[in-house]
Amino acid sequence: MHAWPASEVPALPGTGRDLKIHDTATGGPVTLDPGPVARIYVCGITPYDATHIGHAATYNAFDLVQRVWLDTKRQVHYVQNVTDVDDPLLERAARDNVDWVSLAEQETALFREDMTALRMLPPRHYIGAVEAIPGIVPLVERLRDSGAAYELEGDVYFSVEADPHFGGVANLDAAAMRLLSAERGGDPDRPGKKNPLDPMLWMAAREGEPSWDGASLGQGRPGWHIECVAIALDHLGMGFDVQGGGSDLAFPHHEMGASHAQALTGEFPMAKAYVHAGMVALDGHKMSKSRGNLVFVSALRRDGVDPAAIRLALLSHHYRADWEWTDQVLQDALARLERWRAAVSRPDGPPAEALVDEIREALANDLDAPAALLAVDRWAALQEERGGTDEGAPGVVSRAVDALMGVAL
Repeated sequence: MHAWPASEVPALPGTGRDLKIHDTATGGPVTLDPGPVARIYVCGITPYDATHIGHAATYNAFDLVQRVWLDTKRQVHYVQNVTDVDDPLLERAARDNVDWVSLAEQETALFREDMTALRMLPPRHYIGAVEAIPGIVPLVERLRDSGAAYELEGDVYFSVEADPHFGGVANLDAAAMRLLSAERGGDPDRPGKKNPLDPMLWMAAREGEPSWDGASLGQGRPGWHIECVAIALDHLGMGFDVQGGGSDLAFPHHEMGASHAQALTGEFPMAKAYVHAGMVALDGHKMSKSRGNLVFVSALRRDGVDPAAIRLALLSHHYRADWEWTDQVLQDALARLERWRAAVSRPDGPPAEALVDEIREALANDLDAPAALLAVDRWAALQEERGGTDEGAPGVVSRAVDALMGVAL
């Protein structure tokens, strides 16, 4: 599977700061020192509908992570998956009487278009769950053969008790885990499971559903969590720097994935930091495909909204915050974009070196994009009030906003 084209990241004078970011597992900030190559895995879409603002907010957060690392002159090895076979996708295809493969391809293509328009840097490896199945099967066999997994009526389940570190990502109690398991794709009430929280690794073939050759597992398809584990281990290995996604993935997805990987390798941890973006609401409820309260990036673009303004709207909220999309959020972003473009269109202006330093400091401090925006606002206000004599300043500001925040002025 191919990703989307990369926009050029302008070079800036000086060097950026090491990233300090909130780690869900420890509940506090960690300063990451990845070495010359930073490794990040971000969970991708299930392509049964278009990219909404909640998706865009999540990918914006991890785009900022990449940009901070690139500014420190590191290489970034970024991997993202596409869950291109899953119950919601099959259900939507059946509802609309369309081929599930065609639906997945159509929505993945639209996602690429949205990411390109928003200037999100693409992953080095963009992997569909279906294409990863040949690598998933032997991992499930290894877990089963080692006693970390067991069969139940043809399905294969992971035993959470096989990982002594289970529970250490989301840090939830058993009752909360059981509730979220039921809400987010698990089956805690299925009879015969050793532990209600045990997640499925391999689902035996069901009538009317797609299936693949699982070797000794029989015909079937993989469970959700093992897909990401197989892709991450194949392309990043254990101990990569950041596992990222929305806050609704902390449990069960990232919790289970970490335990799968740790049981497979005997190593700990799977990731040095588990980083989660907040949820975006509309009309008082979290945006979700099941509820249908969605604002689609592609619809905004069709209405003529500048993608740079969409990006500024996302940046105006801290990535870990839960917030609500409103027309006022968009109008404020449009006004900000107009002010900034006017400020950098002049031939000279106030010196920009201190501003670039402020932006770097803000983003290195747990991706504090709102603080970075306010720093640029102050520079633009000075430009409007009394200007300056530094002929290179507007160009430096324009390049810094593009390189560090992905906004083209």
